[in-house]
Amino acid sequence: MNILLANIDYPLYVSRFFTNFKKSLSRSFPFAPITLPILAALTPKDYTIEIKDWCRYQDLNFDGDYDLIGLSFNTNYAIEAYKIADEFRRRGKTVVLGGWHSSALPLEAKQHSDAVVIGEAEETWPELLNDFKNKNLRQFYSQKKPTDPKKIPILQNYTKIETPGVQATRGCPYRCDFCSITYAKFGNIFRARPIEDVIKEIKSTRENLFVFYDNSLTINPSYTKELFKEMKSLNKKFTCYGNINVLNNDDELLKLSSEAGCKCWFIGFESVSQQSLESAGKKTNLVKNYISAVKKIHDYGAIVFGLFVFGFDYDKPDIFEKTKEFLRKSEIDFAQFHILTPYPGTPIFEKFEEQNRILTKDWSLYDCYNVVFKPRNMTPEQLYDNTKKVISEFYSYHNCSRRTFTSMKLLGSHNFIDMGLTNLKQRDDYRHLFKVNRHG
Repeated sequence: MNILLANIDYPLYVSRFFTNFKKSLSRSFPFAPITLPILAALTPKDYTIEIKDWCRYQDLNFDGDYDLIGLSFNTNYAIEAYKIADEFRRRGKTVVLGGWHSSALPLEAKQHSDAVVIGEAEETWPELLNDFKNKNLRQFYSQKKPTDPKKIPILQNYTKIETPGVQATRGCPYRCDFCSITYAKFGNIFRARPIEDVIKEIKSTRENLFVFYDNSLTINPSYTKELFKEMKSLNKKFTCYGNINVLNNDDELLKLSSEAGCKCWFIGFESVSQQSLESAGKKTNLVKNYISAVKKIHDYGAIVFGLFVFGFDYDKPDIFEKTKEFLRKSEIDFAQFHILTPYPGTPIFEKFEEQNRILTKDWSLYDCYNVVFKPRNMTPEQLYDNTKKVISEFYSYHNCSRRTFTSMKLLGSHNFIDMGLTNLKQRDDYRHLFKVNRHG
């Protein structure tokens, strides 16, 4: 029996100009999808599986010899995923849908599929395959309890994408109002895998550089410290997510991360407005500690990739200048800027829906670079245009060059070209994203 597993998505960080520089630090983007390899590892050996890590409609063979098609996707690719599902079903194929969007709106997803997997699938996927084999496929599959971390399969050499992903923990208890991950079923329940399983998985990666998929490696610092201690001898480099409150106060964690090979911390700063953070349920951030935390991370030899969101209800037009001032003072190495996007299934979506502030449900616009709701203290045009200006200034040629030279102090002169290419690559990608001015 033949199965096609496809991730309907196209990564942001795919440069059209620098793809030939295979050794660039920018290989840490995009991250290889991890959901489909987990499903493949859970599939009995008598099935033949084809995985498409990143694909669009034009990348798929609709006449392929597939018995079952599984599609995973997020909200901004829902419309395209439904188009793909409809085409496969038109040709008599059985289609199963999963991922964040399907889990948030299973009734919608069912209109385009034979079955929908809601949330985690370590238990439901084998059950679904058995039902399909016995011609008894149900409409919906949803686990009754969170996955036991000991049952998460160990992945080995599972992807052709150069930067593999490893998941040490699952779940995030903080539940920020805008986060689609923690409001998925069981997404707020933190679980840690056995460290020996994680080490085995890291050892199996062919590449020297990998990324931790964890929501944050600072949720349980004691566990993370033990993990980093075991990683010291692996001679690997990695990037990971962390919360600013822990990173600002735990020197031992930063020291161990450096010894284990951490080269970059992704940090959800989200906003430089404390009031905006509190209104969105971001409990782990204190703006007054931002600059000291960035400096401390730099002191331990890692770069900082900051994540920022514009459009919270307490954001006024001056938030953009305040953010630019912080970026200048903090000397953050890289940054990603999003327009607040109320994803289905989150409290912020429900709030905006109730207040009649949702401008569109064209899911293709839910990509964090379009305004799909009515901001409280600015117009949609102000939110869009000023976000674009912040990005343009941060990724100007002058600032890209300045950050590239500064990074030499942290990563050494041999990474000079890598950092320069990564800066320019992101500049190119953002220019492409904002090429068409849309506000929803």
